[in-house]
Amino acid sequence: MEESEDVPKDFIKLRSEKLSVDEVSELVVSPYCGAVSLFIGTTRNNFEGKKVIHLEYEAYTSMAETEIKKICRDVRQKWPSVKHIAVHHRLGVVPITEASVIIAVSSPHRAESLEAVTYCINTLKASVPIWKKEIYEDEYSWKENKECFWANSEK
Repeated sequence: MEESEDVPKDFIKLRSEKLSVDEVSELVVSPYCGAVSLFIGTTRNNFEGKKVIHLEYEAYTSMAETEIKKICRDVRQKWPSVKHIAVHHRLGVVPITEASVIIAVSSPHRAESLEAVTYCINTLKASVPIWKKEIYEDEYSWKENKECFWANSEK
């Protein structure tokens, strides 16, 4: 395969169906890369002593996709050797132990893909309009990401 046949690609998806780690990681595999780094954010069963039943996510979808595309562009500027990037985020109800977000990045060497994955999740939480509601046994709470720039601007 000519390297020109394996042009860098971004795979962005917001969906209500269960996310697949295998599907997301396979999207970024390249014969030119020796590293695929993954971040999988899952729903845990507790928060500050409260029992979490499940999470619910809502998004401003078109704006969220635009912001994720910007993150991918930034990654490519910071780490030019990155080949493929996949960012899949679940919307709607996400049960305990299931993935809310999966990010995969391929690069020739591990350092770039690991750094890029960390940048992707941190920047996503800070800038992408996706909102999380934690459902507890007797109540619920909309969660604010402490990284989120627009939430912190009013304080």
